[in-house]
Amino acid sequence: MRPSPALPWVFSIAKAQSSANIETREMEEASEMEVEEQKQPVQNNQSSTKRFGLKNSIQTNFGDDYVFQIVPKDDWASMAVSLSTNAVKLYSPMTGQYFGECKGHTSTINHISFSGPSTPHTLHSSSSDGTIRAWDTRTFHQVSCITAGSSQEVFSFSFGGSDDNLLAAGCQSQIFFWDWRNKKQVACLEESHVEDVTQVHFIPGHQNKLASASADGLICTFDTNGDINDDDHLESVINVGTSIGKVGFFGESYEKLWCLTNIETLSVWNWKDGSNEANFEDARSLASDSWTLDHVDYFVDCHCFGGENLWVIGGTNAGSLGYFPVIYKGAAAIGPPEAVLGGGHMGVVRSILPMSSMRSGPAQSQGIFGWTGGEDGRLCCWMADDSSEINRSWISSALVMKSPRNRKRSRHNPY
Repeated sequence: MRPSPALPWVFSIAKAQSSANIETREMEEASEMEVEEQKQPVQNNQSSTKRFGLKNSIQTNFGDDYVFQIVPKDDWASMAVSLSTNAVKLYSPMTGQYFGECKGHTSTINHISFSGPSTPHTLHSSSSDGTIRAWDTRTFHQVSCITAGSSQEVFSFSFGGSDDNLLAAGCQSQIFFWDWRNKKQVACLEESHVEDVTQVHFIPGHQNKLASASADGLICTFDTNGDINDDDHLESVINVGTSIGKVGFFGESYEKLWCLTNIETLSVWNWKDGSNEANFEDARSLASDSWTLDHVDYFVDCHCFGGENLWVIGGTNAGSLGYFPVIYKGAAAIGPPEAVLGGGHMGVVRSILPMSSMRSGPAQSQGIFGWTGGEDGRLCCWMADDSSEINRSWISSALVMKSPRNRKRSRHNPY
């Protein structure tokens, strides 16, 4: 088997390190704090695997809050972090400095995203309270709110359309469309899905095409030109066969689609012709067999960095992560991890923000790999060992937290 190409952002091997950077206001609210000593992760027997050092760990709150999602501003001046407290906090991705928070949602925040260059200071968030809210990240104030209905939950949203004027939202078996310029609803698709629509994406390079994915196991593609309706605008349907958690697009013309399900299976498709290129029903076992750490319990996300190469990010319940290359051409396989992040989290990781898409600038010059967040309420910054900012210490006050509690909530949200 031909070895998979190396990740373009892989740095040199590093030990786990940390330097304290906690929000003082929140630290004062903590009680029964303990200093946790970092345990060096087990060395992988794959010589090609690169390890990353833990530069910094921020406790977002003391208590039972989760980190759900981390997204960057277009110019990388800040990153937004959604929490299980129904708030979004903003930090510097370079230093971890806390900027402020946006509060207003009354239920779980399911999706956050910054707007494009035309409105660089606007952050959008959707929630199970049935709203999509816009925030000015300079003042942290809400500037607009679109409501799908008090009985609705908004699981995902996407901006696009031929004139770049549409806002699509995945709700409870329905897909809503608004003209975001005047906030008027222009369409509602009600017949294509029969369960919650967990994902909607305007396809990169095909801005009039919308893909939706649902707990009913279907991925639907729509043409959004003209008056949108189920009968005339549904172009294709892919039946994955089980509840879908996440989908994304890659390939030279973004014709390929990866799909992660809520039972931790992975598949690769060509959405243009509906063909299946690879199925990994035993993806966790394949990933687990390729390293010497604990069994891979779940997948966080898939990443691709241009072209047709794909990586799936697997994690353990103890908080270790691996970037596993996905070989989907020919004999389907999941290769040994090309990057391992260990020693930062103490629970399930829910989101990864790789800074590799930032081709140049402060992050690259400082050797920052990216940020992760999870069910332990931590934000962890990872970097190489060639940075002068690394404090070579295994213990840091940045890693204090309350004694672990039994967590019964499902990792998947909403499933």
